[in-house]
Amino acid sequence: MSDDELEKPEAETPAEPDAVTEPAAEEPASCAVAPAEEAQAPEAPPEPVEPLPPPPPVPPVESAPPPPEPPPIIVPSAPTTKPKPGLVRRLIVIAVAIALFAPPLSVVAYSIIPPPFTELMLQRLVQGYGLDYQWRPLSQISPDLTEAAVASEDARFCSHHGFDFQAMEKAIRHNERRPNGRVKGGSTISQQTAKNVFLWPGRSYIRKGIEAWYTVLIETLWGKRRIMEVYLNVVEFGPGLYGAQAASQHYFHVDASQLSAAQAAHLIAVLPKPLSWRVAAPGAYVAKRSRRIDGAISTVRDDGLAGCVGR
Repeated sequence: MSDDELEKPEAETPAEPDAVTEPAAEEPASCAVAPAEEAQAPEAPPEPVEPLPPPPPVPPVESAPPPPEPPPIIVPSAPTTKPKPGLVRRLIVIAVAIALFAPPLSVVAYSIIPPPFTELMLQRLVQGYGLDYQWRPLSQISPDLTEAAVASEDARFCSHHGFDFQAMEKAIRHNERRPNGRVKGGSTISQQTAKNVFLWPGRSYIRKGIEAWYTVLIETLWGKRRIMEVYLNVVEFGPGLYGAQAASQHYFHVDASQLSAAQAAHLIAVLPKPLSWRVAAPGAYVAKRSRRIDGAISTVRDDGLAGCVGR
């Protein structure tokens, strides 16, 4: 053989099936290479990666609860239905009936029994003036007091039927001449009794109208003697003092039947302003007024101006 043949590289000789060519010089010769079949085997699946545990829940931040909302205000709507005409008429009839029949019933009752109290008594009691009210029949009241009341308050008491129109006109002319002076009234004893027993204190056209209605009733159903009897028992003689008996005992320490003409004049003199004018230690005006009434008592007696009342 030639040298060329002898030096023919081994790579050209057919390799054994299991023979593996050595790798190049990059790797050491001692490193064995896995068989070709193993190199071509499929890679093993990767191991499953366990998922990370979820983070712990973050506790919510506590905050102040919002204030509760106020409940809604529900305003009921006004009824739209109109009252029936028949009901309105019945109510009007009832109101008129009460206005017409209630006064006569009370007037009839007080023609027999003494009024238990008056509106003025209750008002003064609330104001702190007290209440001293002692009823006495007219037969137990001095006739001088009756005559003094007629002389001072109502000279035509026995001749009119509840209203003295001459006295009203005279009072109107007096007030017109002296607009800034003391107001003079023209009310009769009958009108004053109706106001004191059945109505409230004050000045208004409504009250004067009701007063006129009661005046007609007591003039018709009571008569003059009963009107004077009620008047002298309920009239205000001083703070918290009502009637002749309470005033006589308070000021003079005597019974109403024992009043003298001078004492009766002192009591009647303060009737226009019983809270400011004094029976005891009177001022100059009240003293003068008292003397004038005392002098007029004899005129009333001689002329029979109180004859309808009797002694």
